[in-house]
Amino acid sequence: MEHLPQIISVFGWSTLAFLATLALTPLYLKAVKKFNLGKQIRDNAMSGEKASIFRELHAKKSGTPTMGGVIMWGSVLLVVLFSRLLSLLGVLPQSLLQRGQVYLPLFTLVAVGILGAVDDWFNIKQIGGVKGIKARPKFLLLTLFAIAGGFWFYYKLGFSSIHIPRLGDFEIGMWYIPLFILVIVSTANAVNITDGLDGLAGGLLILAFTTFGVIAYFKGLMVLAVFCGVCIGTLMAFLWHNVPPALYIMGDTGALAYGATLGVIAMMTNSLVVLLFVGAVFIIETLSVIIQLTSKKFFKKKVFLIAPLHHHYEKKGWGEAKITMRFWIFGAMFGVIGLIIGLIGMGNGV
Repeated sequence: MEHLPQIISVFGWSTLAFLATLALTPLYLKAVKKFNLGKQIRDNAMSGEKASIFRELHAKKSGTPTMGGVIMWGSVLLVVLFSRLLSLLGVLPQSLLQRGQVYLPLFTLVAVGILGAVDDWFNIKQIGGVKGIKARPKFLLLTLFAIAGGFWFYYKLGFSSIHIPRLGDFEIGMWYIPLFILVIVSTANAVNITDGLDGLAGGLLILAFTTFGVIAYFKGLMVLAVFCGVCIGTLMAFLWHNVPPALYIMGDTGALAYGATLGVIAMMTNSLVVLLFVGAVFIIETLSVIIQLTSKKFFKKKVFLIAPLHHHYEKKGWGEAKITMRFWIFGAMFGVIGLIIGLIGMGNGV
C-alpha cells in the first residue's frame, strides 16, 4: 500500500497527457486543412535511386496529415508546465519540472522535436532535393545536440561509467561522451526508421517508455517515472488515431524526438544494456537498412525486397496490421527480458 500514491500519480498524469493530446487533435486537424500539412511520398530511396516499390506500397497515404508529433510533445510540455502552475498555487507539493530528473529529457523532447518539425515542413513544402532537410545536415544537427548532451552528462552530472547488470559499473572516462553521442543519435534515427507503418513505432515506444518508467520507479526516480508515464499517455492518444488507417502521422518531429528522449532516459538511469533489449526491433530495423545499402554498394545486390525490414514483409504481402502486431509481440518479448535484466542487475542512475 505504501506505493499506492506513487502509482496513482503515474497513472493520473499519464491519463491527463492522454486527454490533453486527444483534446488538441481536432485543433491540429483544422491546422492541417488550413496549411495543407499532408505527407509527401518520397521519390528517391536513401541510396539515391527511384523509390518505386515504396511509392507503390504507400501511394495511398499521400496527403495523410503529418507532423502529429507536435501535439504529442507539445502535450508533454503543457502537462509539465501545468504541474508547475499547480505547484506555484500550492495545490501540489512539487511539480514535474524537476532539475535533476525532468529538465534533460524534456529539453531533448522539445529541442529534437523542433528539428524534426523543420524537416517535416521542408518535406511537406517539397523544399530541398529529397523533400526535407538533407541527411547530412540533419545528422549533423542531431549530432551537435548529442555532443552538447554528452559533455553535460560527463562534466556537469559526473557520468563516466556504464553499468553491466550483475557485473557492476565499468569506468570509461571521457569515452562516455562518444558513447552518449552514439546512443542518442542511433536511438533517434532507429525510431525514425521504424516509423513506417501505422501504429508500429507508436506501440513499440509505449513498450519502451513503460520499461524505463518501471526501472526509474524502482531506482527511486519517481518524477522521471511520472515523466515516462506522461510520454506514454501522449503515445497512447497518438495510437488511438494511428491504428490503420491512420488519421495522422507523427512524422520526424515525433519519431526523432521520442527516440532521442528514450536514449537520454536510458543514459540517465544507467541502463544502456536494457536499451539494447528494449530497442531490439529498432536495432533490427536499422541493421536491415545498413545491410541493404552495403550490399547494394559493394555487391550490386539486394538482400531484402525493400528496406527497412517492415517494408520487406509488406512487399511480401503480409499486410500492415499483421506486420505491426508481430513486431509488437517481438518487441514486448524483448522488453520483458530487458526489464528483468534491468531490475535484477540494477545500477545507479541520476
